[in-house]
Amino acid sequence: MYICVCNALTDKQVESAITSGCRRPNDIYSQCGTKPQCGRCAERMLELLEATDIQPAAPAHA
Repeated sequence: MYICVCNALTDKQVESAITSGCRRPNDIYSQCGTKPQCGRCAERMLELLEATDIQPAAPAHA
């Protein structure tokens, strides 16, 4: 199933990135060699992070 249509990222790719240590949507994009486009998939990525009992990393402040 596609999680990110803009970048053609599947649930398997996202789950693999999470298993590899990604803790934020931006980490997942980087791991998959992509960049966010419209951003609608970020919410689903956060849901997958929560479903794996992994807490998303706190946003970095500039």
